[in-house]
Amino acid sequence: MDSFLSQLAQSVPAAQTLEQLTRPLLDIVGRLTGLESAYLTTVDGEAGTQNVRYASNRDERFVIPEGLTVPWADTLCKRALEEGRACTTDVPARWGDSVAARALGITTYVSAPVRTEAGALLGTLCAASAGAHEMSPEVQSVLALFSKLIGSFIERERLVEQLSVANAQLMAFALTDALTGLPNRRALVDELERMLARAARDGRCVLVGLVDMDGFKGINDTYGHDGGDEFLKEAARRLSGSLRAGDVLGRIGGDEFLIVGPGPHIGRAGNEPGLPVDGCPIRQAERAMQQRAAASTVGLFELTHARLQYGGASVGVAAVEPASADAARAIRLADARMYEAKRERRAAAPAATLPVPFV
Repeated sequence: MDSFLSQLAQSVPAAQTLEQLTRPLLDIVGRLTGLESAYLTTVDGEAGTQNVRYASNRDERFVIPEGLTVPWADTLCKRALEEGRACTTDVPARWGDSVAARALGITTYVSAPVRTEAGALLGTLCAASAGAHEMSPEVQSVLALFSKLIGSFIERERLVEQLSVANAQLMAFALTDALTGLPNRRALVDELERMLARAARDGRCVLVGLVDMDGFKGINDTYGHDGGDEFLKEAARRLSGSLRAGDVLGRIGGDEFLIVGPGPHIGRAGNEPGLPVDGCPIRQAERAMQQRAAASTVGLFELTHARLQYGGASVGVAAVEPASADAARAIRLADARMYEAKRERRAAAPAATLPVPFV
């Protein structure tokens, strides 16, 4: 028994996963009981099945295979729990109706339920043999102790998993615009910083486009916040369709969206620090992003209580050198370009950006 306690003292504190905890315990159970197989099962109440998750088989002539799944109603575990009988040395006589036990050739069977602190059944810790072996009360007590250890470990794993999922959800919530489901300003700034770092290594610029939905205040005032929200969600959907591979779109507040994406290689040095870089391919890339985004917002918007013929958003795009601008500076450059585009549109056609309602 001292050797078992020594193994237990070493394996339990060191276990980081359920498997690392369970396999040494199964080895101890097998040696302590003298039975050929020791195994841990999980019970799926909804599916009505029992699965052998881990098994330790000491004799190849009698094997309980890992991964074996059987109907819960056919198991010895269910019968043992219902009868309050932890052990039997004559399975064929007592539970001969179990198809699985008959197929496996089980004669001696001992088990302990694995439960949560609240008593919910998680599975069973079992040992079995093809021969008849008497089990002492001490063996059954050890099995019950091990089942409690495993149950506590499973609950801890589940708690850690739940906390991890909750943290991921909180992080996603913190980085997502609740209305459109797009990344919010914080997420976009983080992504832009990453793009600038990559661009610095690759000798590229980064394209930063700011989109302002002209006339949005009038839509909001006329059709209420619900109508305004519908309009913004549809605008987000259309802008998303204009993106290239590698582009990221987000809403940075109100009626403004931001697009960030990789730009062309920087053709030459000597650009004024902090200003958009020069070079024909780069200017073409700026114009292409601007035209795609602006064109995607033009057209008929079908709202619940209105149909609007929308003239399109004002879009400004700046190609930014990573060595001369951080994320905040890059956004300011795109914002300045957007206001230039807005002034040019108003000068060319003062009413072109206003939404036209249809009955």
